[in-house]
Amino acid sequence: MKINKAIVAYKAGSGISKAWAERCSDELESLGSKVLMGPSGANDNPYPVFIESMHDIDLAVVLGGDGSTLGASRYLAPLSVPILAINTGGHLGFLTQPSEQCQDTQEIWQRLLTDRFAIEKRMMLQAQVVTVAPSLGNVAGQNCGPFLCLNEMCVKPASPDRMMTASLELEIDGEIVDQYHGDGLLIATPTGSTSYVVAANGPILHPSMNAITITPICPLSLSSRTIILPPRLRVSVWPLGNDDLTMKLWMDGVLATSVLPGQKVDIRMAECEAQFIVLGEDYSFYRALREKLLWMGARVRYQNHHRQEKA
Repeated sequence: MKINKAIVAYKAGSGISKAWAERCSDELESLGSKVLMGPSGANDNPYPVFIESMHDIDLAVVLGGDGSTLGASRYLAPLSVPILAINTGGHLGFLTQPSEQCQDTQEIWQRLLTDRFAIEKRMMLQAQVVTVAPSLGNVAGQNCGPFLCLNEMCVKPASPDRMMTASLELEIDGEIVDQYHGDGLLIATPTGSTSYVVAANGPILHPSMNAITITPICPLSLSSRTIILPPRLRVSVWPLGNDDLTMKLWMDGVLATSVLPGQKVDIRMAECEAQFIVLGEDYSFYRALREKLLWMGARVRYQNHHRQEKA
């Protein structure tokens, strides 16, 4: 690949990430690349400036954790910019390359320039807030989307002074499926199945799949369970309260917009995919699950005497 233009985003407030970013920027510039660098975090969003200032970006280096990588994906996936994400100050790091394996950054640039890497594409979701009964709500100035996510869209209320519950109706391709009363609904990608969905007791899906999972959050019904759908179906979530102004749409844990009475949220597979650069030759999703989710197996370990050792 060519690296004529590159952006480097680092986790805001992390001295380690900033030091990595400065080193990467200096090295890329020494190779003749034009580089833009900036912090990324809850109060810092460099991507609008990156995209406006630099067209035809060849490479994005994201230094931080999964949160930094999710933010980059939402902006860069529509532009098909490959992301090299390195875990420098993150926690689980499901989406990132371990920093221990990326210490020789000069070697990394040479591998990229000589096409000695792989690209892993991840499905994303797109959401749109649709007004179906304008008389029930004022939508003046409301941002109705579209919104992108790599992990999950979440429809749940938020209030500064009390714990809220949600009454939601689920529709799939125009057919009413169920109604939920609880904390909210998660509509997730396979990538998102190891995030909020895990905490909501949902399934874990292999990230190479294309599928949509719908998981209720703390539903007041023992029969409410996760549904796994083919990726091309349209999911609609209808808030049922006529005077509820607390309902929100969240994308990867970030507030997208309010969902007012008389509106619904339409969610479908996005046309774009996040593209991640993979450097490790022996990456294993199952090993990542064992290590990052601390799977211990049975309390008593048994030997599988029927498994023959590989020659």
